[in-house]
Amino acid sequence: MTDVLDLQDVTIRRGTTTILEDLSWRVRDDERWVVLGRNGAGKTTLLQVASGRMHPTSGTATLLGARMGATDVFELRPRIGLASAALADRIPSGETVRDVVLTAAYGVTGRWREAYESVDESRATDLLAAFGVAHLAERWFGTLSEGERKRVQIARSLMSDPELLLLDEPAAGLDLGGREELVSALAELARDRRSPALVLVTHHVEEIPPGFTHLLLLRAGRVFAAGPIGEVLTAENLSGTFDLPLRLDHVDGRWAAHATDRPAG
Repeated sequence: MTDVLDLQDVTIRRGTTTILEDLSWRVRDDERWVVLGRNGAGKTTLLQVASGRMHPTSGTATLLGARMGATDVFELRPRIGLASAALADRIPSGETVRDVVLTAAYGVTGRWREAYESVDESRATDLLAAFGVAHLAERWFGTLSEGERKRVQIARSLMSDPELLLLDEPAAGLDLGGREELVSALAELARDRRSPALVLVTHHVEEIPPGFTHLLLLRAGRVFAAGPIGEVLTAENLSGTFDLPLRLDHVDGRWAAHATDRPAG
């Protein structure tokens, strides 16, 4: 096992605001992590650092063995798959679904004059099929439902055969059916030993797919708890993370939480 992500004492400041503070976290190549926390806890900022799109104000960030600040991030980024709302906003609405996935081979959004090989075309087709959207290949991205867009984005994030895959709230905005389809697809991805290391950011324990192995709980930009999911995901830790008494249930490999009048413990 090797480290694909190693953050040591990372702090991110913007003006007088501290977003992440003295955060240390390590992800190995065979691990599937969930990052959970309240709005404003620093989850999306953490992924910006992990994807090589933001440098720490202080501390060190080592991605795929390369230390930020001492490497060419434009060579590093194609090795890290990312699916996020911010990235989706940059995809042209008139782009075909096939090209949305295909252009990830060059790390761009929007087809222009790139030349793709048949192996790229085949990989894009296979990824669309894997996430159940192959029939949408010729549709414009802007005509898709929210659930269809999410699956296309994840297919795109895998196009470059990344060594680390970061998913920023992939179930946000989905209805119940769309969420369950996505959770099922992510569970299959997590269980596939050929998959890259995975990091999934979410607000809700109900969105944690079976097969994910580790959990990072963030509170106010700091690590509240981190480690194997079976040890870290407890009612007490969850209540402390969200500053609310919560009951936690685990049935058939899925988690559920709701508020309770009784303190967790």
